[in-house]
Amino acid sequence: MIIKWLMKLLKSALSLNEVKGKIGMGFKKLIKHTFQAIEGDWKDVNKLYGVGTDTRENLTNKLFIPLKGENFDGHDYIAEAIKRGARASLWRKGLPRPKTISANFPLIRVEDPLVGLQELAQSYLKKINPKVIAITGSNGKTTTKDLVYSVCQTAYQTHGTEGNFNNHIGLPLTILAMPEETEVLVLEMGMNHFGEIERLSEIAEPDIAIITNIGESHIEFLGSREGITKAKLEVISHMKKDGLLIYDGDEPLIELSNPINTATVGFNKGNDYWINDCRVLNDGTTFKINQQNPTFKIPLIGKHQAKNAVYSYVVGQKIGLTHDQIQQGLANHTVTNMRFETIPGRNGAVLINDAYNASPTSMRVTIDTFTQLEGYQEKILVLGDMLELGMRSSDYHIELGKIIPESIDILYTTGNEAKQISQNAPIQAKHFSTKEALINELDKKLTKGTIILFKASRGLKFEEMIEQLKED
Repeated sequence: MIIKWLMKLLKSALSLNEVKGKIGMGFKKLIKHTFQAIEGDWKDVNKLYGVGTDTRENLTNKLFIPLKGENFDGHDYIAEAIKRGARASLWRKGLPRPKTISANFPLIRVEDPLVGLQELAQSYLKKINPKVIAITGSNGKTTTKDLVYSVCQTAYQTHGTEGNFNNHIGLPLTILAMPEETEVLVLEMGMNHFGEIERLSEIAEPDIAIITNIGESHIEFLGSREGITKAKLEVISHMKKDGLLIYDGDEPLIELSNPINTATVGFNKGNDYWINDCRVLNDGTTFKINQQNPTFKIPLIGKHQAKNAVYSYVVGQKIGLTHDQIQQGLANHTVTNMRFETIPGRNGAVLINDAYNASPTSMRVTIDTFTQLEGYQEKILVLGDMLELGMRSSDYHIELGKIIPESIDILYTTGNEAKQISQNAPIQAKHFSTKEALINELDKKLTKGTIILFKASRGLKFEEMIEQLKED
């Protein structure tokens, strides 16, 4: 399981090859400053604009990073990298120079190309010196990252994590894709094991850190919610001394022993930023903060989204934005794919794709939000397995089934564990052994006035079902 997870992350990060904003001519100087052991004729390298990891992509004027996986080694593809336009490469110490490449081609000797990539990202980050905002949490990381980005870019040159490039490979690649004029850098930080967030924090040295919440994601590797809390708090391990931690003040597990600056956000009145008058609409959510005007509106559905928005509000305040600028950023937010994404279905039905990932916490929140939508004659839930829950996986699925609200008309499930959800639900429910059989059943339900929510862990690929049921 761990090896499979590592390969999945490595494969995803390898696709982040094209640098959005070209790093200027100073990149060559930065490389020489970061690394000492350089072989070959460095004088002929006149143009060097960023890094690349994948020889299937355009590497023109890039520094090639030969990463290593379980079944491949980037060092084996150096000749192809040069054909694709690479002008230099990191190279593991102890490996001989390949006979297939010119003696003049620059090789930069490092103990580990991955560590070299991370060190280069650190050097580049120090050179550009933007305000760094780091975001972690069990759920809501990407939505909060997108909201923070949307708010910050109203007044600052902002760069941020794209997709799920939030691990030990993706984060340094994100940094190295940062244009030189960047003023604010928004970084999402993901993890499965202890020590991973600490390393990302060491690379990024955040000015502001956000912990969105503590759920059960990756409890298989971290043992308990207390373990998850400990792992998430690693984000402050290398935060700047005058930095700010913004976190979920409704979560009692988050206890801080370090004397750092903090701001709490939540629905409980004792929070620094108290969310009140929160209303869920069919086209978004409105709320106030500390009972003060103005009323904010976001194009996201659910009370939990109000909390994500207030995290971005606090960031906006701390970097000097006005209420109007923050509201503009929130209103202009674009919903990320597969996160409560509304899609027209055939025959006038409405499909909601929230199938990017799933945990017991995110399942409950999403289902609660679904029940609050008005104006539909029939509400159908389509749920699948929640993965990486360890020894208590069966218990979590049973517990979820028991709390399915009676306001839901029909529950359909598919997957190895999800059968326990439908077996314990207090409403009409049916389990399907294959997605094909489920699609055939759902096809009969596609009528005007019907809304269908899809949610499961990413591994079940529920988007394949939605693709077959959506409006042509």
